Parts: sequence; structure tokens; C-alpha cells
Amino acid sequence: MAERQKVLIVDDDSNIAEIISLYLIKEMFETKVAEDGYEALELFESFEPDLIILDLMLPGKDGYEVCREIRKHKDTPIIMLSAKGETFDKVLGLELGADDYMIKPFDTKELVARVKAVLRRYRKAAPAPEKPKPKIKVVEYPNLTINQTNYSVTYNGRELVMPPKELELLYFLASQPNQVFTREQLLDHIWGYEYIGDTRTVDVHIKRLREKISDHENWAIRTVWGIGYKFEVK
Repeated sequence: MAERQKVLIVDDDSNIAEIISLYLIKEMFETKVAEDGYEALELFESFEPDLIILDLMLPGKDGYEVCREIRKHKDTPIIMLSAKGETFDKVLGLELGADDYMIKPFDTKELVARVKAVLRRYRKAAPAPEKPKPKIKVVEYPNLTINQTNYSVTYNGRELVMPPKELELLYFLASQPNQVFTREQLLDHIWGYEYIGDTRTVDVHIKRLREKISDHENWAIRTVWGIGYKFEVK
């Protein structure tokens, strides 16, 4: 079951706040009510609402001050309510960061519709979470760098042209130094379990790798007789 969205209603008129709350609860929102600016800021921290319905004329801190304080820290959507209909008040509210502005008296059903509309806009505008960066698959040894992320091999300062399977085989062995793998294991890992072929495929690819890369004093591709191959590191 989806978590209910939370709306903080800030209005010192308890009758108006209760009516708004009842309509929102009917639409499956969770609500809390604050009757002054200080209580609004406290509930904003503890309740963590998805949206705030904020009356401008409040005891303590007025709605403008509350909006200004909230905008210092978060971009939670705010719908301002006011008995003032002057353009200046609307513009000031919107410039402070309000997302919508309604004049009292208002139709409660329209307010609920605006709550849903603002939340939809906010969800669309919210930045998508960053995708984790793919892990870069690189192994490095003296005079040899194998990068399976961009499929490149640098040997003795020169980039080698190497078919994908050769590179994958070399990377697999080099990324697990001194570990012995049978031909069957290498065949399964590089070519896949559904590959139709025999273990001589591995031998042919090892032969081609040795033609391109000579053994180094610190590392070498070794044959383990009767078993398979390993990338030996001294």
C-alpha cells in the first residue's frame, strides 16, 4: 500500500482548518494543523509534510515570514491562503517561493484540486535520483593496462587491437592473479554456458594473446599442465 502524502495546514481559524483537513483526509491525505507561525515551523520539522497550505494572516510569525524561513532550507510546495486580493500581495507571496495562491473565501474542492495539481507538478520537476556510476573495470600491471569498460588494452605504451573475447579472457585472468582456471571454467565464464564448442577455443585465444603480449618479469600468462591457465604475478 502506497504511503499517504502529508499536508500541513497553517491557519488560525480552526473552523477553516478543520474543513480543509476533512476534505483532504477524504482524499487519502494525512494532515496536521498549526494555528500560528511558530507552531507551523515546529511541525514542518517534525511532520515533514509533502505540501503546506499556509494562511498569510497568522499570530506570531505571519505567512510571509514562515514561507521565507522554509525556503531557506527546503523547496516543499506551498499554497498560500489570504483574504487579501491585491496583486501586490499575490506577487509578494509568489516571489517568496509560494507555488500557488488562493483568496478567501474559496471553494474547498477547488483547493483540494490545486493541492493535487501542485504535487503533480512538484513530482515532475523534482530531479531524478542520480544513477550510480558504473564500476570501471580496469586492471593495471607494469607495461600492461586492461580496461574492460571501454575495451582497450595498452601494452608497452601502445594500444593493442584486440577482439572482444580475447580482451575479456585476458581481463578475467588478470583480474584474479595467480588463480588457476580450467578450460571449462574459462569457456563458461567468457563464452557462456550455452556456447556450443570445445575447450580448444580457449587454447586458440590464449595462443593469440601470447602472440600479442610477451611475458613480463613481474607477470605472465601461464599454462598449468593438465588443468588450465592462470595469470601469474610475482
